[in-house]
Amino acid sequence: MCGITGVYALQQNFSEIDLQRMTDAISHRGPDASGFYWNEDKSIGLGHRRLSIIDLSAAANQPMTSHNGRYVMVFNGEVYNFKEIARQLDIVPHTSSDSEIILEAFVLKGPSCVHLFNGMFAIAIYDKHEKSVYLLRDRIGVKPLYVYASNKKFAFSSEIKSLRNLSPEESKFSINKDSIHSFLYAGYIPGPYTIYNEVTKLPQGSYAKILNGEITIKKYWNPQEKIESNTTKDFNAAKQELKNLLTSSVEYRMISDVPFGTFLSGGIDSSMVTALAQNISTQPVNTFSIGFKEAKFNESEYAKNVSKHLGTHHHEFIVTENDALDLIERMMTAYDEPYADSSGIPTMLVSKMARQHVTMTLSGDGGDELFLGYGMYDWAQRLSGSKLKAFRKPVASALSILGERYRRAAKVINYPREERIKSHIFSQEQYLFSEAEINELLCDHKDESEAMQFNENYSNLKRKLSVQEEQALFDINYYLPDDLLTKVDIASMQFSLEARTPFLDYRVVEFALNLHSDLKKKEGVSKYLLKELLYDYIPKHYFDRPKWGFSIPLAKWLRGELYYLLEKYLNQEAVNKCGVVRYEYVRKLIDGFIKGDNTLYNRVWALLLLHRWMLEFKTNSTT
Repeated sequence: MCGITGVYALQQNFSEIDLQRMTDAISHRGPDASGFYWNEDKSIGLGHRRLSIIDLSAAANQPMTSHNGRYVMVFNGEVYNFKEIARQLDIVPHTSSDSEIILEAFVLKGPSCVHLFNGMFAIAIYDKHEKSVYLLRDRIGVKPLYVYASNKKFAFSSEIKSLRNLSPEESKFSINKDSIHSFLYAGYIPGPYTIYNEVTKLPQGSYAKILNGEITIKKYWNPQEKIESNTTKDFNAAKQELKNLLTSSVEYRMISDVPFGTFLSGGIDSSMVTALAQNISTQPVNTFSIGFKEAKFNESEYAKNVSKHLGTHHHEFIVTENDALDLIERMMTAYDEPYADSSGIPTMLVSKMARQHVTMTLSGDGGDELFLGYGMYDWAQRLSGSKLKAFRKPVASALSILGERYRRAAKVINYPREERIKSHIFSQEQYLFSEAEINELLCDHKDESEAMQFNENYSNLKRKLSVQEEQALFDINYYLPDDLLTKVDIASMQFSLEARTPFLDYRVVEFALNLHSDLKKKEGVSKYLLKELLYDYIPKHYFDRPKWGFSIPLAKWLRGELYYLLEKYLNQEAVNKCGVVRYEYVRKLIDGFIKGDNTLYNRVWALLLLHRWMLEFKTNSTT
C-alpha cells in the first residue's frame, strides 16, 4: 500500500518542487520510502511513497523501471495473484514483489494486462518511447486515483490534497456546484466527479492513456456487463462455490511480509472474514474491535464472543467520547472534499489502534451490497408495490404527522419520480436532504435532472433484476466506491495501515451478481447464503440480535460537546460568507434539531462539514 503522484505537461512543465510537494502531502500513506522519476526534458514526473507489505527490501522500491528499460511505474495497492501471473507469462523476477510482475505484465500485454490482475490497485506507467502515461484502477474502486486536467496539463495522485499542493498558478481550482447538490443529497460526491471542476476520479474498472496533451479513458470492467441471463439457484452448489471463492480470496489477502489482523465488529461480514482467516492460519489471528461506553453503540461484547469462539488474539478498545472527539478535526481535514459519513470516525479509531500491532488488516466491506444486507433494500421492495405507488403522497402526508419515528418513513415514501427512486431511497435512509429540501435550501439551484450526478438506469441487462437487486447494484456503482471504500482508504492510510477487502475479490462480486435473489434473502432473512456458510464456523446464536452499523452517538454530541462546531461554522456570518445556502433555512433546521428532532442530525452534520470545507477553500484560494 502506498501513495502515488505524477505530472504530465509537454509545454510549460510542472516544476520539481510541484512534484515534491504533491508527494510530501501524502507521506502518511508511505512512511517507509520515497522516490521520484523525471524524464529527460522534465515534461513527465512520477512520485511515490511506500508502505512496505510484500518484499520489504529496497529492491522493491518505486518508481520502478521495467527489465527492458522502456517503462517506469508507480503503483498503489496489491495484486495478490502475482506469482501465478509470473508463471503464466514466463516472467523471471528479480525481486519477490508484486510491483515487478505488474510492470513486466504491462510490458508483455499493454493495458490489457489489467484483466489478469486480482487485487486492489491504482497504477501509473510511463512509456519512454511513446511519451505517454497510462493510468489503471481496480475493478471495484478499492484504491483511489484523482486526476487534474487543465490546458493540456495533467497531474494525478492518491489523494486530492496532493493536487491542492501544486503551485498557486496551477491550483486555482473552482467549485463544482452540482457536486454540492450531490453531497447534500447523498453525503458524498459520486465519481467521476469531485468537489472541483478541474479534478475527477479515474472511474473504477477503467484505464486511461495520456498522450499529446489528451486523455482517453476505457472501461474494462463493469458490473452491469457481468450480469448473466441465468442465476445460480441450487443452495448446496452455491454454498460450496461461495465457500471456495471466499476461502481463496481471504488466502490471497493474507499474503504479507508484515504482521496482519482483521477488523472484527462481531457482525456477519467481519466474522465471516475472520473465521476464514483463522481457519487458514496456523497461528491465532490478530483481531481488532472498538466499542463505546454508551451501551446502544457498543458491540464490542459480540466481537469478543466471536473472537473467543474462533481462538483469535483479540484487541479491544472501549473508547470514551473524548477519544472520538479528539479525532473529529482530523477526520474533517483528512477527507479533501465534503464527506458526511460519520462512521469515518470509528474507522479511524480502530485503524489507529490496529496500527500499534499490525501493518495490514482485512475488513468485511462489500458483504451488504453483494448479499442484500441493508434495510434500504426492503424499502425498494415496499415502494415497488402498486398500492403504495398509487397512494404514496397521502400516505407520506399521514405518516409525517405521527411523530419522529414515522417521519423518515414519510420522507422515503414521498419520492419525487420513478427514475430517481434509487438515489432517493439512499438519501432518505441516511437522513439527508431530499431534492425538494435542496431546492429550498440552496441559494442558487437548478433543475434537479441537470444537477444530479447519478446514473440510475439499469435497462438492457441480460436479465431483469429485482428492485432489491437494482438498489444493490446502484450501491455497488456509487455508495461502495465513493463512500465506503473512500472512508476505509483515507481512515486507514492516515495511520499507514493497509486495509484489504476479501468480499470485493472480483470473482466473489461476479458470483454474487449472478446468485438467485432467493439465496440472498429468504423468508425475510437477509444475507441468507452468507449466513448459512458462516454458521458452519460460528453457531447461529452468536448473531441473534438486530443489525447495528458502525455508528457513533453523533446527535448527542452535536447537542453537547460538538455544539461549538455549529456555532463556528453555521452562524449567520459564516453561512452568508459561503453564499451556498439560505441562512433562514439553516437556522430553522438547527432549532428543530436542538429541540429534539433526531431525524435532522445528519442534515445538520452535512451542512456543518460543507461550510467548514467552504470556509477553508475560500481562505486558501485568497491567500
